[in-house]
Amino acid sequence: MPDMLAYALMKMKFVFALAALVLVVVSCVNTVSGHKAGGVPLIRDTMEGRYERPPDQVFAAAKEVVARLGVLSNESTLYDQTNQVKTVEGKVNQRRVWVRIEAVDPKVTAVTVQTRTRGGGSDLDLAHEIEKEIGIDLAARR
Repeated sequence: MPDMLAYALMKMKFVFALAALVLVVVSCVNTVSGHKAGGVPLIRDTMEGRYERPPDQVFAAAKEVVARLGVLSNESTLYDQTNQVKTVEGKVNQRRVWVRIEAVDPKVTAVTVQTRTRGGGSDLDLAHEIEKEIGIDLAARR
């Protein structure tokens, strides 16, 4: 009987250790749009670019790029920030995409693109592609 109790305790410890590992590996991460999403923490998932354009032009380009490459699901303005901040959310290639557009100064606008896979990992290649497509779209508008 003591062997069965020891086996049950060992099995229970293993299950708890496995559950704790799963919680650490896949938990919530902050998005550039101010929300939370499931994902693996502590991995790089953003690319940033800066453009000499007003935020409204960059916002329009970001919406167009996300819609052209995938599905645009949400656009918003964050009012609790010190600078003007707008966000775009969508899905591209089965990846969740968040784009943050923030005025750095009157002439420069920062764009931050964040991507996450279905399993919570990052796709930096896609984030880089979207950030560069926004730049190309802005150059075409000149």
